[in-house]
This record gives sequence, C-alpha cells and structure tokens, in this order.
Amino acid sequence: MSNFRSTALFILRYATAGLAVAFLVLFAWPRLSDRGQDATPANGAAGLQRHGPVSYADAVDRTAPSVVSIYTQRVEYQQVSPQLQRILGNAYLARSRQDMGSGVLVREDGYILTNNHVISQVRNIQVALWDGRLAPAQVVGSDPETDLAVLKVDLDGLPVAPLALESRLRVGDVVLAIGNALGLSHTVTMGIVSATGRNDLRAALYEDFIQTDAAINAGNSGGALINAMGEVIGINTRNLGRAQGGQNIGFAIPIALASDVMQQIIEYGSVRRGWLGASFSDLPLSLQADGSAARQGIQVSEVSMDGPAWQAGIRQGDVLLSFNGIPIDDARAFLLAISQIEPGAQVELDVQRNQQQFSTYATLIQQPPLR
Repeated sequence: MSNFRSTALFILRYATAGLAVAFLVLFAWPRLSDRGQDATPANGAAGLQRHGPVSYADAVDRTAPSVVSIYTQRVEYQQVSPQLQRILGNAYLARSRQDMGSGVLVREDGYILTNNHVISQVRNIQVALWDGRLAPAQVVGSDPETDLAVLKVDLDGLPVAPLALESRLRVGDVVLAIGNALGLSHTVTMGIVSATGRNDLRAALYEDFIQTDAAINAGNSGGALINAMGEVIGINTRNLGRAQGGQNIGFAIPIALASDVMQQIIEYGSVRRGWLGASFSDLPLSLQADGSAARQGIQVSEVSMDGPAWQAGIRQGDVLLSFNGIPIDDARAFLLAISQIEPGAQVELDVQRNQQQFSTYATLIQQPPLR
C-alpha cells in the first residue's frame, strides 16, 4: 500500500510540472512569434513602412486627367537691320513664336485655372486634354496681381480636379507636380513642401507661395501641385532658375487663393479687393524679452490723400500694430489680408505714433487699377 501511494504521488508531481510547462509555452509562444515577425525598431521606422504608401500612382490617376497642356502664339517684334533702316526707316519685323504652359480643369462647364504669364499678350490659345482632344480656349479674365488667369473651353465630359480647399499643409508633406514640362505633357515630379507663406519673391503684388522641391520646369506653369491623396493644393507658377543659383526651388499659388480669384473673375470679370490707400514697409527686427528676434508692427510709408487710411487719421511714419485684433509683423502679408476683405467693410486698426497708441476705424474701398 505504501509503494502504491509513493508511485501515485510521483506520477502526480511530474504531471503537474508538465502541465505548468505546457501552460507557459502556450502563453509565451504567440508573443515570441509576433516579436520575431513584427519587430519594431526603437525609432518607429517599421511602423512608417507598414502605413506609408509604396506608390503615388492612385494620386496621379485621380488628378492627371484634369491637367491640360496649353499652347499659344506670341508675336515678337525685332528691329530691322541698319541696312534696311536706311530704306524702311525705324521699322520692326514681326515674328511668331510658340509658347507652352499648363492648366487645371476645375469645373465641369470648362473653366480652367492657369497663370497670367502663360496667356498674357498671346493669341490663338489651344488646349490639349488628357484624352487627346484639342480645343480653342477663350480668356475669361486674368489677375496680374496674383499671376492667375481663367480660361474656358466648350467641351463635354470634362474631368474635374479635386481641390483641397481646406488643406492644412505642413513642411515635409509629400507633393507631386503635374504639367507640360518642356513640352512633355503630363510629366509628374515628386518632392515635399519646403516652406509655406513665401511672400518676398517680388514675383507678384500679392504673394502667399507654397515652396517645393518637386521639379517645376518651363511649361509647368499653371499646372497642378497635388498632395498624396491626389487633391490639388496649388497652381504651379515659377521656379528659381540656375541663373539665380536655384536648384529644385519651385513655387505654387495655394488653391484656396486661386479658387477665390477664379470665382471673382467668373462673377465680376475682375477681382474685388479691399484697399486701404497706403503703402507699408517692414520694421527692423528687435530683440524680445525671451532673447528671440521679432517685429512688432509695420511702418506706414505713404498715405493717399483722402483715401481710407487718411480719413482714419493714419499718417506717414505711423506704425500699425494690429488690425481687427490680429497682430501685424509683415507688410506684404498685411496687404494680402486686406485685399481679401470685401470693399465697404470696416476694419479696426491699432496705431502707434511716437510714444502714443490709439485705435481707429477705416472703411475699405475697391482697389483701383495699379498697373
């Protein structure tokens, strides 16, 4: 009886140990298996690889059909040779040159956004579509102040670009440029957003450019800058060429600004802009309490007699600190903000004159022709 009890206890002891080992193996093995197959480095790179796109073909397919190639005829005049001048006098020879650019179909009824410099002082504008159709285009209107223009073609079944009007761009976002680069229609280049809010290029009166390193070449002007989802975020407009020491530095007009200009051109024939009747310049950087450098306000350079600023009591040499409660530190950004306010609206301005500050109100008027 004693031997039977000893044998039973021996079997029970080792059976219990075996069950414990089996439990540990079943519990730990899935975790060990997962760890081997799905290891994530400390920097999280594997997570980015799992979720990042491996191709942007879907984005291109979504937008490329709405990008058009634009071909124009530009007349150039060249003075005749000195020998012919003796016979013809101070005469000029007319020579026709073909230019090219790009555009983006933004409405089913045939409206196209492009750059003003693509269609300025040209004739015989032809638009080539993704599907091979070729059609003449009419100029609906243009806006040299933002380098934008609107064309229209009378065709059916037009592909329309998806617009990212509420896009929140960040430096580092992947972007693609689509256009008629060097006559190669629907060329696609890729880069990132290098900067936003560039307004110091002196390329247009009102500037708020997206900077990108996606290659923008001759013929890309007026084409689409899109995000990784295939939505248009900007209209490509220019680059800094090699003559200026630039390489892969291109610029696009934000689509929200371009769309607003287009709507006004279609509705009114021109762009309605608020105007304060004064010019401004940036102040020098000053050292702040935290050691950083910043500007506080902009200086009034000139004031038009009897304009809105003059009637509001603003004079040359004053410093504008804020408008409608928004601090001001950039003259060109301020002019852009004012231009986007409807004429007739009233704005509140905080002004510093010498050591005194005061508030005043100005009623904006329609901007007169500046060129």
